[in-house]
Amino acid sequence: MNYIENCPDFYLEEPTVVTIGKFDGRHRGHQKLLSAMLDIKKTCGYKTAVFTFSIAPGDLVEGKRHTVITTNLERKNNLQKMGMDVLVEYPFTREVSQMSAEEFVREILVGRMQARAIVVGTDCGFGYKRSGNAKLLEKLSPVYGYHLVVIEKEKDEDREISSTYIREELDKGDIEKANELLGEPYYIHGTVVHGNHIGEPLLGFPTANLLPPPEKHLPPFGVYVAQVLIDRKLYGGVTNIGKKPTIKGKDGEDYRPTGVETFVFDYDGDLYGQEIEVGLLHFIRPERKMSGLEELKAQITKDKDFGRAFLAERRWDNA
Repeated sequence: MNYIENCPDFYLEEPTVVTIGKFDGRHRGHQKLLSAMLDIKKTCGYKTAVFTFSIAPGDLVEGKRHTVITTNLERKNNLQKMGMDVLVEYPFTREVSQMSAEEFVREILVGRMQARAIVVGTDCGFGYKRSGNAKLLEKLSPVYGYHLVVIEKEKDEDREISSTYIREELDKGDIEKANELLGEPYYIHGTVVHGNHIGEPLLGFPTANLLPPPEKHLPPFGVYVAQVLIDRKLYGGVTNIGKKPTIKGKDGEDYRPTGVETFVFDYDGDLYGQEIEVGLLHFIRPERKMSGLEELKAQITKDKDFGRAFLAERRWDNA
């Protein structure tokens, strides 16, 4: 996939089918839209191209960073897996925020992205104060020579599937419902870093540690059954999200950073420095402070046994 990041002067050479949006979560509604783009590619031969901003417009307008289900890295990985040819993460500046809706269509979508087809949802918004919408795109289509496809919102019973809906379920700790709305497990992507090195020598449990960025919207702290993607192969596991209240830092201070620590079943390789993806499947228990390492070790053993049984019951491949 051609990944264009923070480059205001980019220019695509080939005709494209384009969509616009944040794609936070790549949920079932997003997948429906991206699938429509792939169908157009098969029919017309256009490259599939996604336009988004490097930061959410609301972050600049409101002056604060909002949490996201999908970080920029995760969005890039997800769209690549879906078979998109181009991802543009355009810098969102004060100047860009003042761009009229028609100017955005003319200069960016048609001018720079070579859009011959545009696929959007019914609720799309773009341009100054989100003045552009699907109706304006339809009005401008004969002017700028593109074909417009508007995709109806995907629903869960009577409610539209959205990133807001998914965040609500994550906040409740209902990981199964969040996954149902996503159409896939809720994932945390990252590069494995060194932890405090007590897992294997003291507890006998080697683990893979990720430090999610502060904008990553996490579910409640606790232990989850997980699946872990390593080198395009899935493994089962159990994951702790939180601050490890039982463990002390090097100088005796409380261990503060929020981390994602995973015991990966049936994997004995060295993961340090590797990029992995941890998908949450089921909430086991909340994080709590243990009386010491012995109680912690006993609890982790119970968590591992629960995780293996959970995966085996569902005939998960690597249980």
